Amino acid sequence: MTMHSPVEQTQDTDASGDKAFLALYLEELSLVERLHRLLLDVIKDEFERLGILEINPVQALLLFNIGENEVTAGELKSRGYYQGSNVSYNLKKMVEMGYMHHQRCEIDRRSVRVKLTDRGNEVRRTMEDLFARHAAGMDGRGILTSEGIEDVNTALRRIERFWSDQIRYIY
Repeated sequence: MTMHSPVEQTQDTDASGDKAFLALYLEELSLVERLHRLLLDVIKDEFERLGILEINPVQALLLFNIGENEVTAGELKSRGYYQGSNVSYNLKKMVEMGYMHHQRCEIDRRSVRVKLTDRGNEVRRTMEDLFARHAAGMDGRGILTSEGIEDVNTALRRIERFWSDQIRYIY
């Protein structure tokens, strides 16, 4: 039987604890990625069911997140919602399809501000209805309680702050 000193036992415990935490963290990363893709699929299915086929789920999320605001493409990009998608292209397409108005910013003529049209607001309301049904379904089935969702949001905000800090300190 091998005897370990208290320091060696602590190091062994720390190493196995670090590996366990890493495994949980990697699972969380995978879940976040899968949830985002599933959200896009849920939106796609809803829009197909309603016969709204000309906009994609990323464009629908853009319309939802713009809401009643008037924003620039730069502001949307800086919020970080649409990494991996071409925000400027999607905004241009939605203007062409009549979901948004666009206007040059009077202060900075290089910048274009966008705002939803009535047609864009219809899509936004469709998204609101979808998300309201989801919230009611999760609450009604006991999938998440108010406290549970607050805990999830708190944890995700902490990760967001940590990752943001990592990006800031790299440069």
